[in-house]
Amino acid sequence: MDFQSKLNRRRFISLSLIGAGGVCLLGRCANPTLSPWRFLYTHEASLLDSLVEQIIPTDEWPGARDAGVTNFIDKQLVGPYTRYQATYRKGLAAIQETSKSEFQKPFETLPFEEQTKFLVKMEAGKMMGDLWTKGLDREFFNLIRNHTMQGFYGSPRHGGNKGNISYKMLQLDYPVIIGQNRYKG
Repeated sequence: MDFQSKLNRRRFISLSLIGAGGVCLLGRCANPTLSPWRFLYTHEASLLDSLVEQIIPTDEWPGARDAGVTNFIDKQLVGPYTRYQATYRKGLAAIQETSKSEFQKPFETLPFEEQTKFLVKMEAGKMMGDLWTKGLDREFFNLIRNHTMQGFYGSPRHGGNKGNISYKMLQLDYPVIIGQNRYKG
């Protein structure tokens, strides 16, 4: 192989990579429904913020919203929780549709007390309509509750518990050993 063919091949590869990157960038710019989130759309993240804040509300300590629980869930939905992606899409849409049909407002704009009543009904499995078939209400509530707890009380390295909020609230030191817990015996 001579110098000219290597140069052409390298140039071809570099132009291909630049072109592929441009297509990805253009696709992102051309589609306004994309969001800065990994899995969630912006409107879904806003709704999820309201849901997680209901589960762990702000009091004298920051709640789930401030602890970055939505970020945790979003990050996990493109990682170990990919199996829950369809459930999140369906569940979030069902909550919003039900809220708009019952209250003529998006869920996140409802007063805190109304949101609480909505979720109590959801947890009890008493949501009505085609959107809530096969126990989606109870299943989705339990899923969000479990993921909220994991995001709030888990390690910040997984995307939640921003600023070690729950560790500070519980007066725990940040775990020094990542991985195995070792005890002095």
